[in-house]
Amino acid sequence: MATKTISITENAYKRLANLKNENESFSMVIERVTKKSDFENLKKLYGILKGKAGKEFEKSILDARKSRERLRDKRIKEQLVQWRG
Repeated sequence: MATKTISITENAYKRLANLKNENESFSMVIERVTKKSDFENLKKLYGILKGKAGKEFEKSILDARKSRERLRDKRIKEQLVQWRG
């Protein structure tokens, strides 16, 4: 693999070093922080579902959230009952 030498300021070096994980090279840090974010990839999907399909998908997401909230609330209540003895 070809390599390139670059000059960066001391401040930029310190910032990269702070981002660097133990077993990670500086090249790996640069690749990690410059890759397209999940948000950028998600923006490409904006508006892909329209009309009835979009409404149904939105409803299924909201229903799943409500279901998770109910399960969470039930678990919390059960734990409170056990805790209070």
